[in-house]
Amino acid sequence: MPPVRTPEQIRAELDTEREGLATSVETLREELGEATDVTGKLKAKLPLVAAGAASAGFVLAGGVGATFRYLARRGREGDEKLRVGRWSIFDRD
Repeated sequence: MPPVRTPEQIRAELDTEREGLATSVETLREELGEATDVTGKLKAKLPLVAAGAASAGFVLAGGVGATFRYLARRGREGDEKLRVGRWSIFDRD
């Protein structure tokens, strides 16, 4: 048979558990706040993020421009030297 606990012992144990739970919740809130602080992380690496965004924009814009230039040129040129699948080599003399 388990030992009998008095109401005072139960209350003291509940208070101890409650304090431990409150401490754990506070720690979790602090860690969650640090983990979700996107602005703080971006401010620390702002030059790197800005350079990456500018590079990505340049590459994407260049890729779109190159594709449209290719498609527009393809219809104008008629002196085809070599064709491999979709790709062609033209003589531009």
